[in-house]
Amino acid sequence: MRALWGAALLLGTIGGCLTAQVNLVPPAHVHFYSVDYNTTLVWTSPSRSSSLKHYVQWKIYGEPRWLDVDECQGITEPRCDLSNVTSDLTEWYYARVQSSASAAKSAWTTSRRFSPRWDSKISPPLLKLNATPKGITVRVKPPRAHSQVRMKHRDLLYKIFLTGESGQEKELEIECCSYRLKDVKGKARYCFQAQTILPLQARSSVRSEAKCITSQ
Repeated sequence: MRALWGAALLLGTIGGCLTAQVNLVPPAHVHFYSVDYNTTLVWTSPSRSSSLKHYVQWKIYGEPRWLDVDECQGITEPRCDLSNVTSDLTEWYYARVQSSASAAKSAWTTSRRFSPRWDSKISPPLLKLNATPKGITVRVKPPRAHSQVRMKHRDLLYKIFLTGESGQEKELEIECCSYRLKDVKGKARYCFQAQTILPLQARSSVRSEAKCITSQ
């Protein structure tokens, strides 16, 4: 009888542990957020408790083995920088997150498949305008975060959109990094926008905010 009672207690303890694991809500909305190949995994934490920890793993599409992201084991913030492990533009990646509190662990939540080549957004360049008696000089400056983009794309181009007083838009394509508009009217207002172009991928950034200047 005592043996049966002990077995019942043991099963009850095991059942309680399993219940605790099941009842811990897993992370939600696990997804990659990537701009200029600076890639972060983001998710919604099931609780705001400071005792809740998160564990992140990643793998290449087609590979069976999940690998720990060393710097994202037992973290409290619902984000993890995956730029280093997703640096190969030719690969596709998955990531997953598990939450833990005390002895309980949640199920893993897996992201959708991610491609840095196609899913990372590209930023538009910065514009600097200068009006002189000889015309308007437009300088294109890549944002600081563009370092990875320039390293991975030697064929990087920039497109400038010019709108004059007539309201008609004109497109100008340059490699780097300035353009002088000579044929301008005196005391006329000209507005410019810029866009980053990746020719081999047929991809482009959104346009930058318009900047305007009055000619001399």
